[in-house]
Amino acid sequence: MNTPSNSTPPARFSTDTASILQRIKEAYLLWLNITSHIAKGQRYTIGTRIENKFLDLLEISYIAYFTPIEQKMEKISCCILLLDTLKLLIHTTWEAKIISHSQYGEVSQKLEEIGRMCGGWKKKLENPDKKNHTL
Repeated sequence: MNTPSNSTPPARFSTDTASILQRIKEAYLLWLNITSHIAKGQRYTIGTRIENKFLDLLEISYIAYFTPIEQKMEKISCCILLLDTLKLLIHTTWEAKIISHSQYGEVSQKLEEIGRMCGGWKKKLENPDKKNHTL
């Protein structure tokens, strides 16, 4: 029995959307690695809250891909709102010295990249006639 390769997205994904989902998964996995170094009290409060936001972002991004075009903008706006909330929560953990400066830098960099990609996705929907959009 042949098993599908884990490195290639299913054929139903466009390259752009698959890379957004991939970036979200990478950021989530990075966060999971960070949470193991957080004190137990914070890990099960704000750490869990952030983890749930990552999962929500991954889920709504996946749903947005399959949503009909006329409803897609609403889902992408939800993705952007979730992403902004995630940035706020992670910034708060850094300010409270729950995570280190380097951990904050790594996660923030991933989230900024995801934000640019979501913004490009939204812009592409707002201006479908323009041809030179990239996500």
